[in-house]
Amino acid sequence: MGYLNNQVVTVDAILTKKGRQLLAQNDGSFRITQFALADDEIDYTLYNPLNQKGSSFYGEAIANMPLLEAFPDDSQIMKYKIATLPRGTAVLPVLDLGFSAITLKQGASLALTPQTLNYLGNATAFETSGYSATISDVRTMATFNGVGIQTTAATTQNASSTTTLGTNVSSTVIGSQINLRATTVNTLFGSNSILSTTLTVVGLDSGARLTIPVTITQTTSNS
Repeated sequence: MGYLNNQVVTVDAILTKKGRQLLAQNDGSFRITQFALADDEIDYTLYNPLNQKGSSFYGEAIANMPLLEAFPDDSQIMKYKIATLPRGTAVLPVLDLGFSAITLKQGASLALTPQTLNYLGNATAFETSGYSATISDVRTMATFNGVGIQTTAATTQNASSTTTLGTNVSSTVIGSQINLRATTVNTLFGSNSILSTTLTVVGLDSGARLTIPVTITQTTSNS
């Protein structure tokens, strides 16, 4: 990872790990159909309306911030996508999963129905494009899928929801409802009684994002 020269306009385009996976499958599943913009690196608290040089320099510190070059870990980039909201919007959309943390016993199931608060003038709304959900370690799940969204992108994304590839054990699904069922495999626990991972949900229309911890508790012994 390095820095880009922020004195010139640079387009640094690479494939993420997921993009490389789809390209390697050579089955037509690698198709670029959309794009998004994000401002992960921007610290807006540096905007200074007291800058004595005048209003043209209020954002001087922001404009001079270093820019990271693109890197392929799709779980760590573009976390804060830029979204278009109605003029006069006073609060940003946030997600509500109904849980601030999830604890499941082995084999237990849970269905999550995300909602978006403060979106398009509504106190509570469901996003038309649905929600993407990423479990950071899919080995902790016997079932992990998304339902309710019938787009090609959702169907393709959901097809390998519990498949691992090499050292990449995270998995992403798309839906209006996210279904989880905890693993029943005892050997994953080793000498521990719990497994810990995280679930990250993103509203595909609003860009709102929420990450919560997920804990799986062992109910049967390895002996």
